[in-house]
Amino acid sequence: MFLVATRNFPPDLGGMQNLMEGLSNALLDHGPVKVFADNFDNADNYDQNSKLNIERVTGLKIFRKYRKANLIKEFISNNSPRASFFDHWKSIENINEEILKKTKSFCLIHSKEINHQVGSSLNKRCLKALAKADHIIANSRFTKELSLKIGVKIKNVQVINPGCNYPIVINDEAMEFAEKVFGAANPKLITVSRLDGRKSHRNIIMTIKNLLPKFPSLKYVSIGDGEERKNLEKLKSELDLDNKVELIFKSTEQEKVALLKKSDVLVMPSVIYKKSVEGFGITYIEAASYGTPSIGGIYGGEKDAIKSGLTGYLCNGNDLNSLYETSLKILDNNNYKKLGSNALEFSKDFSWNKIIKKYIELI
Repeated sequence: MFLVATRNFPPDLGGMQNLMEGLSNALLDHGPVKVFADNFDNADNYDQNSKLNIERVTGLKIFRKYRKANLIKEFISNNSPRASFFDHWKSIENINEEILKKTKSFCLIHSKEINHQVGSSLNKRCLKALAKADHIIANSRFTKELSLKIGVKIKNVQVINPGCNYPIVINDEAMEFAEKVFGAANPKLITVSRLDGRKSHRNIIMTIKNLLPKFPSLKYVSIGDGEERKNLEKLKSELDLDNKVELIFKSTEQEKVALLKKSDVLVMPSVIYKKSVEGFGITYIEAASYGTPSIGGIYGGEKDAIKSGLTGYLCNGNDLNSLYETSLKILDNNNYKKLGSNALEFSKDFSWNKIIKKYIELI
């Protein structure tokens, strides 16, 4: 039996939610799985259709974390699970070490969640919590290097890249939606992410304007919403790109993957924004699973998700010239087609049936 303790889980949306769902489902091939997760809208319907044993924890956030910790401690004490997996250092923080001796414990780390100033109260809490785990799992080599800089002991840190839940079968309705969005456009570029300062949407849109003289039939689609929404709508209008740039603020999972499949290139050259930096970038692998290569950034863990020159390219998302030249490199002579074929093969290394074995070997 396995235990999964998570603050991030479907039906809530996001990369961490997909990661914890994929990990939990992959563990089912090796034994029963008990999940303790926060409650979200429509959780009952999701839970009823899942093979996982999911217990939702409700209540005010300040009390919920202690209630969840007590439920986890009781479960470990009574069941001694083969292994327990925590999605965040805050998920293991309130579990005492004596209880954790009854199980093999794993705590997952991601760059944003551990990137606190050395010596700060959050840094001290983070290090104290992580010290309880038998294994600390970094989502990329970059995140491992960051963890060592903030004071985590090297002997406990292992790199296991996230598994990918894709490709999934795409229904006809979603494919028709994607075909309508892109029409006869060529080439077709896409970004799938929140609209925030880290994802370089502003520079991408300006690059689209610069690419149009050479690629007049180009179209760019962005899927996601966020605080940059009004600024990007204004920029699109100012650059007269209403027919070349489409911002889709809300989509279904089926519509998202259909657009990924129809796209020629995923463009997401992430940069450092405040304390936030790309720890890995599962979206690059999701795109690759449909044969779509990527342009990623140079500042975080993207090098684990993109083999530059083979499955896409890395560039400086802060530098308009770098982004433009990299875009030319991938678009000229339909170079993206060869890169896309390579990306598809590369994505198979991230299937959950392969990734989960790396966890099982550590138990």
